[in-house]
Amino acid sequence: MRIALTKGRLEKKTLALLKSAGYDISELEAGSRKLIFALPDTGVEIVLAKAADVITYVEHGVCDMGVVGKDTIMEKGGSFYEMVDLGFGKCRFALATKKGKDVYGGYQTPVIATKYPAVTKAFFNRKNMDVETIKIEGSVELAPLLELADAIVDIVETGTTLKENGLEVIEDVAPISARVIVNLASAKLKKAAIQKVIAELESGLEG
Repeated sequence: MRIALTKGRLEKKTLALLKSAGYDISELEAGSRKLIFALPDTGVEIVLAKAADVITYVEHGVCDMGVVGKDTIMEKGGSFYEMVDLGFGKCRFALATKKGKDVYGGYQTPVIATKYPAVTKAFFNRKNMDVETIKIEGSVELAPLLELADAIVDIVETGTTLKENGLEVIEDVAPISARVIVNLASAKLKKAAIQKVIAELESGLEG
């Protein structure tokens, strides 16, 4: 059983969950530069990967399961089962702009800057609105300040960065948290083993 975990923001909380579920994660806690870890006496291997790669590895079956944020699932899509909302890593996608600006008014097509063009297009499609999206890799807050864009769609936790840059949330787009995803074939071929791991993770959440 191979499980891909997202490095970075979700990594510590996922490892803490594995620990509270009874897994020995001492090798991972030791700060090794390894990327694949065998958990003692479990038959479980942990792979540390970037969020988008977690989905790729699960989709292609080289990992049976993965833990990844709903933000990555919404942006990247793919063929897998989304099994459990782990409830941590909570934040949200939000639409934000400069205070006092009306994104929905006016005759021109709004320009939206974002790291998440697929999420942005899907959100405005639901409103039957045409928008132009501009992909930004760094601080999207700059785009409206430099008048490159009318608004942004970004991940918001506290909103402090937005406020400090004179921006405000005008609408929430979607809630985000960590999810367990499972490879389509593994769900059938390794059903019992996967259900066991999921049950242990859920007991870890309750603990």
